[in-house]
Amino acid sequence: MTRNQGKILAANSAFSKYAIEVRSLDFDIPEIQADTSIEIARYAVEKAWEKFHEPVIREDHSLFIDELGMPGPYMAYIEKHIDLDHLIKILKILDSRKGHWNVGTAFMDKVGKLHEFSFDVPIVFELEPKGKEINSWIRLVRFENETRVLTEYPEEERLHVWNVNYEKIAKLISEQD
Repeated sequence: MTRNQGKILAANSAFSKYAIEVRSLDFDIPEIQADTSIEIARYAVEKAWEKFHEPVIREDHSLFIDELGMPGPYMAYIEKHIDLDHLIKILKILDSRKGHWNVGTAFMDKVGKLHEFSFDVPIVFELEPKGKEINSWIRLVRFENETRVLTEYPEEERLHVWNVNYEKIAKLISEQD
């Protein structure tokens, strides 16, 4: 359940290994506000299952500044109110610029059983925006053991990071069939 081409690309990179077709579900439901990514993903698949009674996956990403314990699932809202310059000012006063993405994925299988997966991706915030000229925090975010921020390299190079839960779901589906 997404129109995000990056998430579709990541899902396809996992599911194609198992000859499983991925298609975007054209079903809009309001994204709930919740404290965890998995709660957001779970709500969406439960609503889609109620309507379609077909297997469905929803993934939600939350970005955390570890020392602040936020913004988490509220990133989209907070990023609209704290621009890059203000975020850099905040990061400069913190003792640590470490953070993480939390990736929560919910999967409702063909019999309506809910499966949940979650993992964290360690990141570091830079103090100078790099990469594409967009007004987004990801111009400051790099994976812990990388030198480039996310906007400095193609999404295809990052698929192995984002498709972890999709790989688990693809394996589960192949074992169920």
